[in-house]
Amino acid sequence: MTIYYDDRSVQVTSTVIRVDERSYPLAEISMVWHRRGSRSWRVLAGRGALGAALAGPLVAAVLGVGLAIWLDRSPTVTIAIVGASVLIGLAVGPVADLLFELLDRSYARGSRQRELWVRWQGRHVLLLRSGDALRFGQIYRAVQRAVEQAPPPPAATTVARPARGRQRRN
Repeated sequence: MTIYYDDRSVQVTSTVIRVDERSYPLAEISMVWHRRGSRSWRVLAGRGALGAALAGPLVAAVLGVGLAIWLDRSPTVTIAIVGASVLIGLAVGPVADLLFELLDRSYARGSRQRELWVRWQGRHVLLLRSGDALRFGQIYRAVQRAVEQAPPPPAATTVARPARGRQRRN
């Protein structure tokens, strides 16, 4: 038995697909497809907030330097304001790594719900609904590979057909 995918709720093997304690033998599955839902505005707004958080310290640093020049104070005050602005700008380094990681995970998860459907025993069955694009893609590819590698179902009846075209005579 070959295991194509295995996690806590989904297992795809060369003989069966198990989703949340339900089993679907591959021999009874005749078709696999997927559907995408609409975009989640909550996810998109979260990505925008992460982008704004990345730009915030840099904007503050630029505004601080501009403020120091505009105030036209003594060199000590100007240097202090510019120094504080540069420190704020440098703070973006460690924070940016964390924010870029969160942004990368957001794209890996995706912004849509995805559904995996099969035709099982002649009925359309929703196997899985997930908002995690990476996990969904892995499961979908595993199901496709398992179905492609499964032996064809045995034919119920074989109908002999007359040969077409010219036949040889010995």
